[in-house]
Amino acid sequence: MSEDKQATLGGGAVEDGEPMTDDFGEELDENGTKGGYNRYDVSSLLQKAVRRSDEECAAWAAWELTRSGHAWNLWDRLALYVVEDLRAGEEIVLLIERYEELATEFWDTDSWEGRLCGIHAALAAARAPSTREATYANGYFEQVAKERAAAREEGREPKYDFPVGDLEPGGKHDVIFDQHTYEGKKMDRGGRYFTVHGARVGPNGETTVGERWRRRALELEEREYSDEELDHALAPVDPDDRWTEPEVSSTESGSEADDAGTN
Repeated sequence: MSEDKQATLGGGAVEDGEPMTDDFGEELDENGTKGGYNRYDVSSLLQKAVRRSDEECAAWAAWELTRSGHAWNLWDRLALYVVEDLRAGEEIVLLIERYEELATEFWDTDSWEGRLCGIHAALAAARAPSTREATYANGYFEQVAKERAAAREEGREPKYDFPVGDLEPGGKHDVIFDQHTYEGKKMDRGGRYFTVHGARVGPNGETTVGERWRRRALELEEREYSDEELDHALAPVDPDDRWTEPEVSSTESGSEADDAGTN
């Protein structure tokens, strides 16, 4: 534990040298809070409140930790919650980081403003969509890895496999084998193949302005593309069949020989 964390622990000394006491006038022990609780219990409540979207309990837990000299504990736990309990892609992660920056660098964590930052951050986390999908993914993939190894040793098919199978050319994910992979180079899949097949996005496709820029850039390249190639390169991936890539007619000059460029 760092010195700055030790200095604000419940049970430590306040600025005038007097021991910190709880609401009942009793001296705080190392892990106590002013309300008479254990900080580990309050921290666990905070996480469950965030997970269950209970705003009031989350706000109280943040307030209790910060006023009791455990603000560092609040910010440490919120940093964990944003990766363990919130849906991926939520911008709330950046907002919580900003609140922590204000509480720890602009104001003092023990100040009125610091407490408000903690409450704001806890409320933001509780209001964000909750999911433990990353935690579940990590646990599931670890179990699948063990199952695959056991199945190979026992000479059987695994009960569950990775979503990518064996990643071999000609398989479901054949499109990944382009100029950026050893197998793709052996298959003579250069920049043209990557542009037409490997760079596609989905399922909504490119933005209007993104498609315009990309199409015009391809039209200005030294490499020539057929209209069918251009249309396919910018077509959104089928959400019901994300990996199948049909054959696409190229221009007569569209051999892979002119595909030395990186895309």
